[in-house]
Amino acid sequence: MQIMDLAHCCLDGNADAVEFCPIDSFHQVLAASTYNLQEGDKPSRKGSISLFDVNADKGSLELFQCVETAGVFDIKWNPVGCNGGALLGQADADGCLRIHHFEGCEGGGASLREINGEKISSAMCLCLDWNPSGTETTVGLSDGSLSINSLAESKLETIQEWKAHGFEVWASSFDTHQPDLVYSGSDDCKFICWDLRDSPSNLAFQNSKAHTMGVCCIVKNPNDPNTVLTGSYDEHLRVWDVRSISKPVSEKSICLGGGVWRIKYHPYIPGLVLTACMHNGFAIVKIGGEEAEVVETYSKHDSLAYGADWQKGRALVEGERKSCLVATCSFYDQLLRIWMPNCDFIA
Repeated sequence: MQIMDLAHCCLDGNADAVEFCPIDSFHQVLAASTYNLQEGDKPSRKGSISLFDVNADKGSLELFQCVETAGVFDIKWNPVGCNGGALLGQADADGCLRIHHFEGCEGGGASLREINGEKISSAMCLCLDWNPSGTETTVGLSDGSLSINSLAESKLETIQEWKAHGFEVWASSFDTHQPDLVYSGSDDCKFICWDLRDSPSNLAFQNSKAHTMGVCCIVKNPNDPNTVLTGSYDEHLRVWDVRSISKPVSEKSICLGGGVWRIKYHPYIPGLVLTACMHNGFAIVKIGGEEAEVVETYSKHDSLAYGADWQKGRALVEGERKSCLVATCSFYDQLLRIWMPNCDFIA
């Protein structure tokens, strides 16, 4: 089976993130965000969040809502949801952490509305992640700080904020198995783990030697409490053993030919990850045993590969083998694509 292109469209701005909704009743919903720098005497950063209904059987990608907002650097769905709906977090250029509520409407429609928009910093909010219970976010800021925020009854409150790095923080994520730990990565080439049980947070470890350029993304393996992946501008995906949290070990790495901006674990196949590789398109990497290998590449975008995600929950069956839909987006050509990878490597 070859790669199957199902649908594509152009967004209303430079595309930087795509996220399929993880909530069971909304697996068909895809969010895509944009960021546009409007230069001039008074430069401004504008953006949008577009919502699509993705129908794999029809090969359709239907836009049903577009929300104009500040320039968006990152979006993440809350893993738990709220009151029968879903929550989408937004990190933006105005220094705001915005929370949107998504719910179905009578008559079959659906809508996204902002329920909270807190300006948490005078710096720009570059990345965000939710803890596993969906009650807290970690946000990386352009001034090198990290911000930890709680969400209760639709109200946001900053719990902690501290100077974590010397440059922009492009990566910040919770440890899904130990949510008191938060990882961060920055243009200062440092990969750091913080212990939130102390206030201010304590340094659990710091590695400043492995990455030769900035750290773009950090992802915990959902199926293995001892494995963390990092992506860097130095074009390498690295696999870390964090069994000894004070001294993580870089087990293996693979060069993907472009800065590794996004890493997404497959929803049900352990060790399979989707990566966005900036100047070198998208790659699916299989990690196991002593090595990591590229098993699929996708190069039908003509600009920086930034956004990538697997559809949750639903598998497409071809014969006896299964595959998942993938959404990818690229920056300057403003392109969003939906495709299904080759499933030979899954068998």
